Amino acid sequence: MNSKKITFYATHVCPYCLLADQLLKSQGISADQIDKIYIDENTIARQEMMKITQRRTVPQIFIGPTHVGGYDDLVNLHKKHLLQPLLNSLFSNN
Repeated sequence: MNSKKITFYATHVCPYCLLADQLLKSQGISADQIDKIYIDENTIARQEMMKITQRRTVPQIFIGPTHVGGYDDLVNLHKKHLLQPLLNSLFSNN
């Protein structure tokens, strides 16, 4: 996991993964700042995700080393105006 990127565990058929991706991009995040890991293609990554997060669902999102959680968690951060400061803290030195 890259501590200077967003790590995004996803599947190709997950609508919440698409929504989370759109929300991040609406906050000024570019595709090259997101390390997408498709667990439907990589069973080792799926096992790693479940071990790290103790969750089986996608998306699972890390902003740097911070585990944000899934789509609902990301939206809640956004609604509380906590998402942008978290993103700024990660990318402010770029």
